[in-house]
Amino acid sequence: MNQPLRVRYAPSPTGHLHIGGARTALFDYLLARRHGGAFVVRFEDTDQTRHKESGIADQLNGLKWLGLEWDESVDIGGPYAPYRQMERLDIYKTYLDQLLESGHAYHCYCSESDLEQERAEQEARGEMGGYSGKCRNLTVEQIAAYQAEGRQPSTRFRVPADRVIGFEDKVREHVEFDSNGIGDFIIARPDGIPTYNFAVIVDDHTMNINLVIRGEEHLSNTPRQILMYEALGMPVPEFAHLALILNQDRKKMSKRDESIIQFIEQYKELGYLPEAVLNFIALLGWSPGGEEEMFSKEELIAQFDLERVSKSPAVFDMDKLNWMNNAYLKKAPLSRVVDLCVPHLVKAGYIQADLDAASQEWVTALVGLNQERMRYAAEIVELASLFFKEELVIDDEAAAVLKEEHVPAVLSAFLAQVEQAEAFTVEAIPALLKAVQKETGYKGKQLFMSIRSALTGQVHGPDLNVSLYLLGKEKVAARLRSLL
Repeated sequence: MNQPLRVRYAPSPTGHLHIGGARTALFDYLLARRHGGAFVVRFEDTDQTRHKESGIADQLNGLKWLGLEWDESVDIGGPYAPYRQMERLDIYKTYLDQLLESGHAYHCYCSESDLEQERAEQEARGEMGGYSGKCRNLTVEQIAAYQAEGRQPSTRFRVPADRVIGFEDKVREHVEFDSNGIGDFIIARPDGIPTYNFAVIVDDHTMNINLVIRGEEHLSNTPRQILMYEALGMPVPEFAHLALILNQDRKKMSKRDESIIQFIEQYKELGYLPEAVLNFIALLGWSPGGEEEMFSKEELIAQFDLERVSKSPAVFDMDKLNWMNNAYLKKAPLSRVVDLCVPHLVKAGYIQADLDAASQEWVTALVGLNQERMRYAAEIVELASLFFKEELVIDDEAAAVLKEEHVPAVLSAFLAQVEQAEAFTVEAIPALLKAVQKETGYKGKQLFMSIRSALTGQVHGPDLNVSLYLLGKEKVAARLRSLL
């Protein structure tokens, strides 16, 4: 490729950024940045029935959250604007007229009912369905008759017979299609609005896109597009078709599949870190050279290439994503993790949105206590629940500990220490426990497991001193009195 690399991500603005779209955009972005090229984001909005007014903002916000910056798009403009298909209709008409004039396209006056009848007749004869080419060679008189009926034609591309259409795919290597299996296809509807296959080649050509990365569901569109490139005398870009992303059962992912969180906005709302999600998505179908799996965006840019993108489907493993996000959360500054957790604690009704200094200190300790255990920030609600619930739930292991003979002595001594303590801070609590040990003679598990079981309902958990501080002097004393 002699020209500077130009790649594009071109979603339909029908909703939030999906994992599959995010992967395509990420691979585009990484290649563009590695090779000093341009990453273009444009929008295919010709299907107005599915168009959502917020769709463009939703897509851009998802990309922005992941940390992907674009060079040209609807918000910042660029040399090939506009970047929305519905604002490019005049451009498409120029190329549509060229195809009609050269005979590579023709007007089709078949109504939807005509086409349905044709399909039914083909099925009855046991034939493969497809457009018969009924309007391929209409006479002037036939055209005049259709026009007299008031029929508005669609425009079809005239597919040549007996052609083998081959190309070298950057992922799938050599791919071939037989033109006889394609059939003349519609490139513009009766209202003049182009269909996907036609609009996309005009956009890619006029925006100088020279590498098209997209999902393998578009593979069958490629021979159609190559034929149109050739008919218009346009250079054909390179293609890279990415394999499917499967769910954990190794089945094709559907948007109704609830075993996987599928939209980037949902990860943001649940409190995942964008750099962890980005890292995970990069590994969906691409493998780095060694065993390392944790990469910064800069490291991904330095290493990414299409040669290591697999032809086989990628499996979306939620457990791996959660493991990876936990690893990122552990390394993140505590203040950042607190900021992620606070909205969830507020939503649960555990804390107020406006925290005073003392409350902020308490919440920081709460999040710090659970930072190592959280897979994503929303889990703080469940992890922190024991500090907010009035009724203590004691599990079976803790109940067994509390039946042991030494427990009443330990709890009574600790209650006395708590009641007379002037300070009940993380720093002060070890001295109270030391005093209980000295008074009762119990230490180690007999001391600490008894107190943890009585106050948290569990035999294992995070740092005991911090846990007791978070419960607070009054709640600790009340729970001890209740048990005793």
